[in-house]
Amino acid sequence: MLDDLTRLAGAARARLPATDVDDWSVRWSRTRSRGWSVRRGVAEPPSAGSAEGALVTAVVNGAEGWAATADVSERGLAAALERAAEWARVVGDRALVRMLPADVSDARGTYIGPGVDGAELSGAAIQGALRQLEARLRSGANGPESAIVDTTAGLDVVDVDQAAWTSRGGATLQRLRHVSPNLAATAARGAISQGRSLGGGENAGLNRQGGFDLFDVAWLEREAERIREEALVLLTAPNCPSGAMQLLLMPSQMMLQIHESIGHPLELDRILGDERNYAGTSFVTPEMFGTYRYGSELLNVTFDPTIPGELASYAFDDAGTPARREWLIRNGILERPLGSALSQRRAGLPGTANARSSAWDRPPIDRMANLNVEPGNTPLAELIARVERGVMMDNNISWSIDDSRNKFQFGCEWGRVIRDGQLAEVVKNPNYRGISATFWRSLSGVGDRGTVEVLGTPYCGKGEPNQMVRVGHASPACLFDQVDVFGGEE
Repeated sequence: MLDDLTRLAGAARARLPATDVDDWSVRWSRTRSRGWSVRRGVAEPPSAGSAEGALVTAVVNGAEGWAATADVSERGLAAALERAAEWARVVGDRALVRMLPADVSDARGTYIGPGVDGAELSGAAIQGALRQLEARLRSGANGPESAIVDTTAGLDVVDVDQAAWTSRGGATLQRLRHVSPNLAATAARGAISQGRSLGGGENAGLNRQGGFDLFDVAWLEREAERIREEALVLLTAPNCPSGAMQLLLMPSQMMLQIHESIGHPLELDRILGDERNYAGTSFVTPEMFGTYRYGSELLNVTFDPTIPGELASYAFDDAGTPARREWLIRNGILERPLGSALSQRRAGLPGTANARSSAWDRPPIDRMANLNVEPGNTPLAELIARVERGVMMDNNISWSIDDSRNKFQFGCEWGRVIRDGQLAEVVKNPNYRGISATFWRSLSGVGDRGTVEVLGTPYCGKGEPNQMVRVGHASPACLFDQVDVFGGEE
Protein backbone atom coordinates (compact mmCIF):
# COMPACT_ATOMS: atom_id res chain seq x y z
CA MET A 1 0.00 0.00 0.00
CA LEU A 2 2.68 2.51 1.00
CA ASP A 3 4.75 1.97 -2.14
CA ASP A 4 1.70 2.45 -4.38
CA LEU A 5 0.62 5.61 -2.60
CA THR A 6 4.14 7.01 -2.55
CA ARG A 7 4.37 6.61 -6.34
CA LEU A 8 1.00 8.32 -6.67
CA ALA A 9 2.11 11.32 -4.60
CA GLY A 10 5.35 11.64 -6.55
CA ALA A 11 3.50 11.47 -9.85
CA ALA A 12 1.11 14.19 -8.70
CA ARG A 13 4.02 16.50 -7.92
CA ALA A 14 5.58 15.76 -11.30
CA ARG A 15 2.40 16.94 -13.06
CA LEU A 16 2.99 20.50 -11.89
CA PRO A 17 4.94 22.86 -14.12
CA ALA A 18 8.10 24.37 -12.69
CA THR A 19 6.93 26.44 -9.74
CA ASP A 20 8.27 28.20 -6.69
CA VAL A 21 7.17 25.38 -4.36
CA ASP A 22 10.13 24.64 -2.09
CA ASP A 23 8.68 21.67 -0.20
CA TRP A 24 5.47 19.67 -0.11
CA SER A 25 3.78 16.88 1.81
CA VAL A 26 0.72 14.69 1.37
CA ARG A 27 -1.10 13.13 4.33
CA TRP A 28 -3.76 10.59 3.28
CA SER A 29 -6.23 8.89 5.60
CA ARG A 30 -9.11 6.45 5.33
CA THR A 31 -11.50 5.90 8.22
CA ARG A 32 -14.20 3.25 8.55
CA SER A 33 -16.56 3.34 11.54
CA ARG A 34 -19.16 0.80 12.64
CA GLY A 35 -21.52 0.88 15.59
CA TRP A 36 -24.14 -1.38 17.16
CA SER A 37 -26.42 -0.76 20.14
CA VAL A 38 -29.41 -2.17 21.98
CA ARG A 39 -31.54 0.14 24.11
CA ARG A 40 -34.44 -0.86 26.35
CA GLY A 41 -34.74 -4.23 24.65
CA VAL A 42 -34.72 -2.86 21.11
CA ALA A 43 -31.83 -3.24 18.68
CA GLU A 44 -31.14 0.15 17.12
CA PRO A 45 -30.16 0.35 13.42
CA PRO A 46 -26.44 -0.33 13.03
CA SER A 47 -24.38 2.67 12.02
CA ALA A 48 -21.61 2.75 9.44
CA GLY A 49 -19.50 5.45 7.90
CA SER A 50 -16.38 5.94 5.87
CA ALA A 51 -14.22 8.84 4.79
CA GLU A 52 -11.14 9.07 2.61
CA GLY A 53 -9.05 11.99 1.45
CA ALA A 54 -5.76 13.81 1.70
CA LEU A 55 -4.37 17.05 3.08
CA VAL A 56 -1.69 18.53 0.81
CA THR A 57 0.82 21.08 2.14
CA ALA A 58 3.01 23.39 0.08
CA VAL A 59 5.85 25.66 1.24
CA VAL A 60 6.65 28.74 -0.83
CA ASN A 61 9.43 31.05 0.35
CA GLY A 62 8.98 29.84 3.92
CA ALA A 63 5.19 30.29 4.00
CA GLU A 64 2.91 27.26 4.33
CA GLY A 65 -0.41 26.62 2.61
CA TRP A 66 -2.88 23.72 2.85
CA ALA A 67 -5.53 22.22 0.60
CA ALA A 68 -7.68 19.17 1.25
CA THR A 69 -9.16 16.89 -1.40
CA ALA A 70 -11.36 13.81 -1.50
CA ASP A 71 -9.98 13.09 -4.98
CA VAL A 72 -6.86 11.07 -4.24
CA SER A 73 -6.08 10.35 -7.87
CA GLU A 74 -2.92 11.72 -9.45
CA ARG A 75 -4.93 14.57 -10.97
CA GLY A 76 -6.74 15.34 -7.71
CA LEU A 77 -3.55 15.49 -5.65
CA ALA A 78 -1.84 17.67 -8.25
CA ALA A 79 -4.75 20.14 -8.20
CA ALA A 80 -4.69 20.23 -4.38
CA LEU A 81 -0.96 20.89 -4.38
CA GLU A 82 -1.41 23.87 -6.69
CA ARG A 83 -4.20 25.27 -4.45
CA ALA A 84 -1.97 24.81 -1.40
CA ALA A 85 0.82 26.71 -3.17
CA GLU A 86 -1.62 29.53 -3.98
CA TRP A 87 -2.53 29.85 -0.31
CA ALA A 88 1.13 29.85 0.68
CA ARG A 89 1.71 32.77 -1.72
CA VAL A 90 -1.26 34.62 -0.19
CA VAL A 91 0.16 34.12 3.31
CA GLY A 92 3.56 35.34 2.20
CA ASP A 93 5.34 37.58 4.70
CA ARG A 94 2.40 37.41 7.09
CA ALA A 95 3.21 33.83 8.14
CA LEU A 96 3.48 33.42 11.91
CA VAL A 97 6.25 30.84 11.47
CA ARG A 98 8.70 30.63 8.58
CA MET A 99 9.05 27.02 7.49
CA LEU A 100 12.56 25.62 7.22
CA PRO A 101 13.69 22.55 5.26
CA ALA A 102 14.26 20.80 8.59
CA ASP A 103 10.56 21.25 9.42
CA VAL A 104 9.61 18.83 6.62
CA SER A 105 9.78 15.26 7.91
CA ASP A 106 12.07 12.68 6.37
CA ALA A 107 10.79 9.88 8.65
CA ARG A 108 10.12 6.48 7.09
CA GLY A 109 8.40 3.47 8.62
CA THR A 110 5.27 1.39 9.17
CA TYR A 111 3.21 0.87 12.32
CA ILE A 112 0.45 -1.73 12.60
CA GLY A 113 -1.55 -1.44 15.81
CA PRO A 114 -2.82 -4.42 17.80
CA GLY A 115 -5.88 -6.22 16.46
CA VAL A 116 -5.86 -4.59 13.01
CA ASP A 117 -5.54 -7.91 11.19
CA GLY A 118 -7.32 -9.99 13.81
CA ALA A 119 -10.48 -12.06 13.51
CA GLU A 120 -13.73 -10.22 12.80
CA LEU A 121 -17.11 -10.68 14.47
CA SER A 122 -20.25 -10.62 12.35
CA GLY A 123 -22.86 -7.94 12.93
CA ALA A 124 -25.37 -10.64 13.89
CA ALA A 125 -23.01 -12.04 16.53
CA ILE A 126 -22.39 -8.57 17.97
CA GLN A 127 -26.11 -7.72 18.07
CA GLY A 128 -26.85 -11.05 19.77
CA ALA A 129 -24.23 -10.42 22.45
CA LEU A 130 -25.49 -6.86 23.00
CA ARG A 131 -29.06 -8.13 23.45
CA GLN A 132 -27.77 -10.51 26.09
CA LEU A 133 -25.85 -7.76 27.87
CA GLU A 134 -28.72 -5.28 27.76
CA ALA A 135 -31.07 -7.91 29.20
CA ARG A 136 -28.66 -8.31 32.15
CA LEU A 137 -28.88 -4.57 32.75
CA ARG A 138 -32.70 -4.77 32.92
CA SER A 139 -33.22 -8.05 34.80
CA GLY A 140 -30.70 -8.74 37.51
CA ALA A 141 -30.90 -10.25 40.96
CA ASN A 142 -33.77 -8.01 42.11
CA GLY A 143 -36.25 -9.28 39.54
CA PRO A 144 -37.39 -8.12 36.11
CA GLU A 145 -37.59 -4.38 35.37
CA SER A 146 -37.42 -3.20 39.02
CA ALA A 147 -36.67 0.55 39.10
CA ILE A 148 -34.43 0.41 36.04
CA VAL A 149 -35.94 2.76 33.45
CA ASP A 150 -33.25 3.04 30.77
CA THR A 151 -30.52 0.66 29.60
CA THR A 152 -28.01 0.66 26.77
CA ALA A 153 -25.41 -1.81 25.56
CA GLY A 154 -23.25 -0.82 22.60
CA LEU A 155 -20.05 -1.35 20.67
CA ASP A 156 -18.20 1.05 18.36
CA VAL A 157 -15.27 0.02 16.13
CA VAL A 158 -13.22 2.50 14.12
CA ASP A 159 -10.47 1.50 11.67
CA VAL A 160 -7.99 4.17 10.60
CA ASP A 161 -5.34 3.87 7.87
CA GLN A 162 -2.91 6.78 7.47
CA ALA A 163 -0.03 7.42 5.10
CA ALA A 164 2.21 10.43 4.53
CA TRP A 165 4.90 11.41 2.04
CA THR A 166 7.13 14.47 1.83
CA SER A 167 9.50 16.14 -0.58
CA ARG A 168 12.33 15.28 1.82
CA GLY A 169 11.83 11.54 1.36
CA GLY A 170 9.46 10.93 4.26
CA ALA A 171 7.12 7.95 3.84
CA THR A 172 5.08 6.50 6.73
CA LEU A 173 2.11 4.14 7.01
CA GLN A 174 0.05 3.53 10.15
CA ARG A 175 -2.97 1.27 10.63
CA LEU A 176 -5.06 1.42 13.82
CA ARG A 177 -8.22 -0.15 15.22
CA HIS A 178 -10.18 1.45 18.06
CA VAL A 179 -12.71 -0.61 20.05
CA SER A 180 -15.21 0.93 22.48
CA PRO A 181 -17.79 -1.17 24.38
CA ASN A 182 -20.45 0.68 26.36
CA LEU A 183 -22.92 -0.27 29.11
CA ALA A 184 -25.22 2.10 30.98
CA ALA A 185 -28.26 1.84 33.24
CA THR A 186 -30.53 4.47 34.80
CA ALA A 187 -32.74 3.81 37.81
CA ALA A 188 -35.58 6.10 38.85
CA ARG A 189 -38.09 6.36 41.67
CA GLY A 190 -40.33 9.41 41.80
CA ALA A 191 -38.29 12.53 41.08
CA ILE A 192 -34.97 10.81 41.79
CA SER A 193 -32.88 9.21 39.08
CA GLN A 194 -29.38 7.78 39.22
CA GLY A 195 -27.17 6.16 36.61
CA ARG A 196 -24.12 3.93 36.37
CA SER A 197 -21.99 3.21 33.34
CA LEU A 198 -18.99 1.22 32.23
CA GLY A 199 -16.51 4.07 32.28
CA GLY A 200 -18.21 7.39 32.86
CA GLY A 201 -20.82 8.11 30.22
CA GLU A 202 -21.39 6.96 26.66
CA ASN A 203 -18.16 5.72 25.08
CA ALA A 204 -15.96 7.51 27.63
CA GLY A 205 -13.72 5.23 29.61
CA LEU A 206 -13.08 1.74 28.32
CA ASN A 207 -11.69 2.76 24.93
CA ARG A 208 -8.56 1.07 23.58
CA GLN A 209 -6.75 -0.01 20.46
CA GLY A 210 -7.05 -3.71 19.69
CA GLY A 211 -9.20 -6.39 18.20
CA PHE A 212 -12.61 -7.85 18.92
CA ASP A 213 -11.10 -9.71 21.88
CA LEU A 214 -11.67 -6.43 23.77
CA PHE A 215 -15.39 -7.19 23.41
CA ASP A 216 -15.19 -9.75 26.24
CA VAL A 217 -18.82 -10.78 26.69
CA ALA A 218 -18.26 -12.87 29.84
CA TRP A 219 -16.55 -9.95 31.60
CA LEU A 220 -19.12 -7.48 30.29
CA GLU A 221 -21.94 -9.65 31.69
CA ARG A 222 -20.42 -9.36 35.15
CA GLU A 223 -20.02 -5.62 34.67
CA ALA A 224 -23.66 -5.32 33.53
CA GLU A 225 -24.88 -6.93 36.74
CA ARG A 226 -22.67 -4.63 38.83
CA ILE A 227 -23.81 -1.52 36.97
CA ARG A 228 -27.48 -2.43 37.39
CA GLU A 229 -27.22 -3.18 41.10
CA GLU A 230 -25.21 -0.04 41.81
CA ALA A 231 -27.74 2.15 39.98
CA LEU A 232 -30.44 0.72 42.25
CA VAL A 233 -28.33 1.24 45.38
CA LEU A 234 -27.85 4.90 44.50
CA LEU A 235 -31.61 5.51 44.53
CA THR A 236 -31.79 5.13 48.29
CA ALA A 237 -28.29 6.40 49.12
CA PRO A 238 -27.88 9.67 51.04
CA ASN A 239 -26.29 12.67 49.36
CA CYS A 240 -22.54 13.05 49.55
CA PRO A 241 -21.37 14.94 52.66
CA SER A 242 -19.88 18.42 52.26
CA GLY A 243 -16.72 20.01 53.60
CA ALA A 244 -12.95 19.91 53.34
CA MET A 245 -11.86 16.27 53.51
CA GLN A 246 -9.68 13.61 51.95
CA LEU A 247 -10.61 12.46 48.46
CA LEU A 248 -9.74 9.11 46.88
CA LEU A 249 -10.18 9.19 43.11
CA MET A 250 -10.40 5.94 41.19
CA PRO A 251 -8.86 5.72 37.68
CA SER A 252 -12.13 6.39 35.84
CA GLN A 253 -12.30 9.83 37.48
CA MET A 254 -8.55 10.39 37.42
CA MET A 255 -8.86 10.14 33.63
CA LEU A 256 -10.96 13.31 33.54
CA GLN A 257 -8.83 15.07 36.14
CA ILE A 258 -5.64 14.42 34.15
CA HIS A 259 -7.30 15.44 30.91
CA GLU A 260 -8.71 18.77 32.04
CA SER A 261 -6.22 20.05 34.63
CA ILE A 262 -2.94 18.72 33.21
CA GLY A 263 -3.46 17.87 29.54
CA HIS A 264 -5.21 20.98 28.24
CA PRO A 265 -3.19 23.49 30.32
CA LEU A 266 0.08 22.04 28.97
CA GLU A 267 -0.81 22.32 25.26
CA LEU A 268 1.85 24.66 23.94
CA ASP A 269 -0.23 26.30 21.21
CA ARG A 270 -2.79 27.18 23.88
CA ILE A 271 -0.02 28.62 26.09
CA LEU A 272 1.16 30.69 23.10
CA GLY A 273 -2.38 32.08 22.67
CA ASP A 274 -3.63 30.18 19.62
CA GLU A 275 -6.83 28.86 21.27
CA ARG A 276 -7.82 31.79 23.45
CA ASN A 277 -10.82 32.91 21.36
CA TYR A 278 -12.33 29.40 21.21
CA ALA A 279 -11.12 26.74 23.65
CA GLY A 280 -9.46 29.18 26.03
CA THR A 281 -5.97 29.90 27.27
CA SER A 282 -3.88 28.37 30.08
CA PHE A 283 -2.71 29.43 33.52
CA VAL A 284 0.68 27.94 32.56
CA THR A 285 3.28 30.33 31.12
CA PRO A 286 6.51 29.51 29.23
CA GLU A 287 8.63 30.67 32.19
CA MET A 288 7.23 27.93 34.44
CA PHE A 289 8.92 25.01 32.67
CA GLY A 290 11.83 23.58 34.61
CA THR A 291 11.02 25.17 37.97
CA TYR A 292 7.27 25.31 38.67
CA ARG A 293 5.85 22.98 41.32
CA TYR A 294 2.74 21.65 39.59
CA GLY A 295 2.03 18.98 42.23
CA SER A 296 3.43 17.16 45.21
CA GLU A 297 6.61 15.11 44.90
CA LEU A 298 4.39 12.08 44.24
CA LEU A 299 3.11 13.45 40.93
CA ASN A 300 4.79 11.95 37.84
CA VAL A 301 3.17 12.38 34.42
CA THR A 302 4.34 11.06 31.06
CA PHE A 303 3.36 11.55 27.44
CA ASP A 304 3.67 8.15 25.76
CA PRO A 305 2.15 7.27 22.37
CA THR A 306 4.41 4.20 22.16
CA ILE A 307 2.29 2.00 24.48
CA PRO A 308 0.61 -0.74 22.40
CA GLY A 309 -3.14 -0.86 22.97
CA GLU A 310 -3.68 2.50 24.62
CA LEU A 311 -6.22 4.58 22.73
CA ALA A 312 -3.91 7.23 21.21
CA SER A 313 -0.85 5.15 20.39
CA TYR A 314 1.12 5.71 17.19
CA ALA A 315 4.68 5.59 15.83
CA PHE A 316 4.63 9.02 14.10
CA ASP A 317 2.56 12.12 14.74
CA ASP A 318 0.79 13.84 11.84
CA ALA A 319 3.80 16.04 11.16
CA GLY A 320 5.97 12.93 10.80
CA THR A 321 7.80 13.28 14.11
CA PRO A 322 8.72 9.87 15.57
CA ALA A 323 6.83 9.17 18.80
CA ARG A 324 8.79 9.02 22.06
CA ARG A 325 7.95 8.74 25.74
CA GLU A 326 8.59 12.05 27.49
CA TRP A 327 8.30 13.26 31.06
CA LEU A 328 5.94 16.22 31.44
CA ILE A 329 5.98 16.41 35.23
CA ARG A 330 8.60 14.65 37.34
CA ASN A 331 8.47 14.56 41.14
CA GLY A 332 5.93 17.38 40.96
CA ILE A 333 8.09 19.75 38.87
CA LEU A 334 6.84 20.88 35.45
CA GLU A 335 9.40 19.83 32.81
CA ARG A 336 7.95 20.18 29.29
CA PRO A 337 4.76 21.16 27.46
CA LEU A 338 2.66 19.27 24.96
CA GLY A 339 4.20 21.08 22.01
CA SER A 340 4.80 19.78 18.49
CA ALA A 341 7.90 20.63 16.46
CA LEU A 342 6.70 24.00 15.14
CA SER A 343 5.38 25.11 18.54
CA GLN A 344 8.70 24.12 20.08
CA ARG A 345 10.52 26.41 17.66
CA ARG A 346 8.11 29.28 18.35
CA ALA A 347 8.49 28.97 22.13
CA GLY A 348 12.10 27.83 22.40
CA LEU A 349 10.99 24.94 24.59
CA PRO A 350 11.29 21.14 24.33
CA GLY A 351 8.10 19.31 23.51
CA THR A 352 6.56 16.09 22.25
CA ALA A 353 5.46 14.31 19.06
CA ASN A 354 1.88 15.54 19.35
CA ALA A 355 0.94 17.25 16.08
CA ARG A 356 -2.40 15.53 15.53
CA SER A 357 -5.30 15.86 13.12
CA SER A 358 -8.82 14.47 13.45
CA ALA A 359 -9.42 13.79 9.75
CA TRP A 360 -8.07 14.06 6.22
CA ASP A 361 -9.40 17.62 5.83
CA ARG A 362 -7.90 19.10 9.01
CA PRO A 363 -4.34 20.36 9.61
CA PRO A 364 -2.51 18.98 12.66
CA ILE A 365 -2.37 21.04 15.87
CA ASP A 366 -0.94 20.44 19.36
CA ARG A 367 -3.00 17.71 21.05
CA MET A 368 -2.84 15.23 23.86
CA ALA A 369 -2.18 11.59 22.96
CA ASN A 370 -1.54 9.05 25.76
CA LEU A 371 -1.15 11.13 28.92
CA ASN A 372 -0.54 8.98 31.98
CA VAL A 373 0.06 9.33 35.71
CA GLU A 374 2.83 6.93 36.67
CA PRO A 375 1.96 4.44 39.45
CA GLY A 376 3.42 4.60 42.93
CA ASN A 377 3.87 1.73 45.38
CA THR A 378 0.81 1.93 47.63
CA PRO A 379 -1.91 -0.77 47.45
CA LEU A 380 -5.55 0.38 47.36
CA ALA A 381 -6.22 -1.07 50.82
CA GLU A 382 -3.45 1.06 52.28
CA LEU A 383 -4.74 4.21 50.57
CA ILE A 384 -8.16 3.58 52.12
CA ALA A 385 -6.59 2.89 55.52
CA ARG A 386 -4.92 6.33 55.48
CA VAL A 387 -8.26 8.15 55.30
CA GLU A 388 -9.78 9.38 58.56
CA ARG A 389 -12.67 11.25 56.94
CA GLY A 390 -13.19 11.32 53.21
CA VAL A 391 -14.96 10.07 50.11
CA MET A 392 -13.97 7.69 47.33
CA MET A 393 -15.32 8.74 43.91
CA ASP A 394 -15.66 6.78 40.67
CA ASN A 395 -16.79 7.53 37.06
CA ASN A 396 -17.17 11.10 35.92
CA ILE A 397 -20.65 12.43 35.19
CA SER A 398 -20.15 16.21 34.95
CA TRP A 399 -17.33 18.68 34.54
CA SER A 400 -16.72 22.41 34.43
CA ILE A 401 -13.40 24.26 34.21
CA ASP A 402 -12.60 27.90 33.51
CA ASP A 403 -11.07 29.21 30.29
CA SER A 404 -7.54 29.19 31.73
CA ARG A 405 -7.92 25.53 32.80
CA ASN A 406 -7.44 26.48 36.43
CA LYS A 407 -10.59 26.51 38.59
CA PHE A 408 -12.68 23.35 38.19
CA GLN A 409 -15.74 21.53 39.51
CA PHE A 410 -16.33 17.83 38.77
CA GLY A 411 -19.09 15.38 39.64
CA CYS A 412 -19.11 11.58 39.76
CA GLU A 413 -21.63 8.75 39.46
CA TRP A 414 -20.58 6.84 42.56
CA GLY A 415 -19.26 7.71 46.00
CA ARG A 416 -18.30 5.78 49.13
CA VAL A 417 -17.68 7.44 52.46
CA ILE A 418 -14.40 6.43 54.11
CA ARG A 419 -14.42 6.69 57.88
CA ASP A 420 -11.48 5.82 60.15
CA GLY A 421 -9.75 3.87 57.40
CA GLN A 422 -12.80 1.81 56.44
CA LEU A 423 -15.16 1.97 53.48
CA ALA A 424 -18.61 2.97 54.75
CA GLU A 425 -21.95 3.92 53.15
CA VAL A 426 -22.56 4.58 49.48
CA VAL A 427 -23.43 8.22 48.68
CA LYS A 428 -25.01 9.75 45.60
CA ASN A 429 -24.21 12.99 43.75
CA PRO A 430 -20.58 13.25 44.89
CA ASN A 431 -18.83 16.43 43.69
CA TYR A 432 -15.57 18.24 44.35
CA ARG A 433 -13.87 21.45 43.26
CA GLY A 434 -10.50 23.09 43.36
CA ILE A 435 -7.70 24.94 41.58
CA SER A 436 -5.48 22.85 39.32
CA ALA A 437 -1.99 23.28 40.82
CA THR A 438 -3.28 23.59 44.38
CA PHE A 439 -5.20 20.36 43.92
CA TRP A 440 -2.22 18.43 42.54
CA ARG A 441 -0.02 19.70 45.36
CA SER A 442 -2.42 18.06 47.80
CA LEU A 443 -1.64 14.62 46.30
CA SER A 444 -0.69 12.47 49.29
CA GLY A 445 -0.91 8.90 47.98
CA VAL A 446 -0.45 7.18 44.61
CA GLY A 447 -1.68 3.65 44.03
CA ASP A 448 0.54 0.81 42.85
CA ARG A 449 0.34 -0.96 39.49
CA GLY A 450 -2.48 -3.14 40.80
CA THR A 451 -4.73 -0.06 40.89
CA VAL A 452 -3.90 1.15 37.35
CA GLU A 453 -6.54 1.17 34.61
CA VAL A 454 -5.93 2.03 30.95
CA LEU A 455 -8.81 4.18 29.73
CA GLY A 456 -9.52 6.86 27.14
CA THR A 457 -11.98 9.14 25.42
CA PRO A 458 -12.77 9.56 21.70
CA TYR A 459 -14.25 13.03 22.27
CA CYS A 460 -11.47 15.52 22.99
CA GLY A 461 -12.41 18.70 21.15
CA LYS A 462 -10.26 21.66 20.19
CA GLY A 463 -9.36 23.86 17.22
CA GLU A 464 -11.22 25.93 14.62
CA PRO A 465 -12.87 24.25 12.82
CA ASN A 466 -13.36 21.83 15.68
CA GLN A 467 -11.34 18.63 15.74
CA MET A 468 -12.38 15.64 17.87
CA VAL A 469 -9.51 13.24 18.60
CA ARG A 470 -8.96 10.12 20.68
CA VAL A 471 -6.93 10.48 23.86
CA GLY A 472 -5.64 7.75 26.17
CA HIS A 473 -5.21 8.07 29.93
CA ALA A 474 -3.76 5.45 32.27
CA SER A 475 -3.74 6.12 35.99
CA PRO A 476 -3.62 4.50 39.40
CA ALA A 477 -5.99 5.40 42.22
CA CYS A 478 -4.85 8.65 43.89
CA LEU A 479 -5.44 10.19 47.33
CA PHE A 480 -5.74 13.94 47.92
CA ASP A 481 -5.93 15.90 51.19
CA GLN A 482 -8.20 18.78 52.20
CA VAL A 483 -10.35 18.90 49.07
CA ASP A 484 -13.63 20.85 48.91
CA VAL A 485 -16.23 18.06 48.59
CA PHE A 486 -19.97 18.66 48.34
CA GLY A 487 -23.24 16.84 47.67
CA GLY A 488 -26.09 17.31 45.25
CA GLU A 489 -28.29 19.38 47.56
CA GLU A 490 -25.81 22.25 47.99
